[in-house]
This record gives sequence, C-alpha cells and structure tokens, in this order.
Amino acid sequence: MAGTLALATACKDNRADEVGTDADYENSANNNTIDDETILVVENDDNAKFLNEAAEMQLEEISLGKLAQQQGTSSHVKELGKMMENEHSQALRELTTLSQSKSVTIPTSITERSKKNYDDLAGKTANDFDKAYSEMMVDHHKDAVDLFEKAANDSEDGDIRTWASSKLRTLRTHLEHAEVAKKETDRTKS
Repeated sequence: MAGTLALATACKDNRADEVGTDADYENSANNNTIDDETILVVENDDNAKFLNEAAEMQLEEISLGKLAQQQGTSSHVKELGKMMENEHSQALRELTTLSQSKSVTIPTSITERSKKNYDDLAGKTANDFDKAYSEMMVDHHKDAVDLFEKAANDSEDGDIRTWASSKLRTLRTHLEHAEVAKKETDRTKS
C-alpha cells in the first residue's frame, strides 16, 4: 500500500510540475492522450463537415434545378434541371437518414452563398440563363466529385465512405450532362 501511495503521490507531484498555462499544456510534447483525443475529434469533425457540405450541395442543386425548369429556354437545360431536382432530392433523403444515424445535424435550407447563386441566376434570361446555369452545374459537379472522392477514400467512417462512393457514378453522370448542356448553350447566340 505504501508503494502505491508513493507512486500515486509521485504521479501527482509530476502532474503538478506539468501544470502551466493553457498554451504550455497545448504545446506539451508529452501530451499523447490529448493529441489522440484531438485527432479523434478532428476525424469526427471531418465526417460532420463532409455531411454538412454534401447537404448544402444537395439543397443548392435542388433549388437551382427547379429554377432551371422554370427559366431555362433550351431542352438540355430544362432536362438537366429536372435531373438535378429529382436525383439530388433522393440523395438528400439518403443523406438525412445517414446524418441522423451519426447524430449529425445537417442544414435544411440553402446557405447565403447558395441564395446568392440563385439570385444571380434568377436575374438572367434566355440563353444568358442557360449558359450561366450550365456553367455553374459543370463547376459544382467537378467540386462535388472531388469532395465525394475524398470522403469515399479517406473517411474513417465506413457508412460515410460507402455512401459517398455510391454517389460518385451519379455525380459523374451529372457532370457529363452539364458539359453537354454547356456545349449546346455555347453554340447558341444570345
């Protein structure tokens, strides 16, 4: 018992020597437990960040898809808008279920950036709208493929990895359709 007490006291004394400012504590090289916990939090934050970014993308593509169906003038743009609305709505339903299973709250309405994109597009007419929408869909889907590939390859969560991987084919198809629509609208004179 005396040995245990001495060990406990020695540990307590060593710990007391280590106590310093928060900066000292964060910068401590002997702080393996905190570093491991920090890594775990960062990994969980990466998963939550992906789920949130994916939800924001789905919501934006749905709202812009509806707008394209209303304001688009070419059949390519209207069809692309319908595809975006339908398929991103399905992806959002799946994402909502996945996020709930991970106890992660995701957005349910578009962000300020998405609202700005929507307003900018809504102010365009005829072929100017078609060109801007098609170009935006190309850019958005290149970004989406990159985001989902990263999650499919790097996420520590198997469910997130699997879901992200399952969406890549659809996102690549969307990108191809957006590129076709962009080529068509580029040929049309304003």
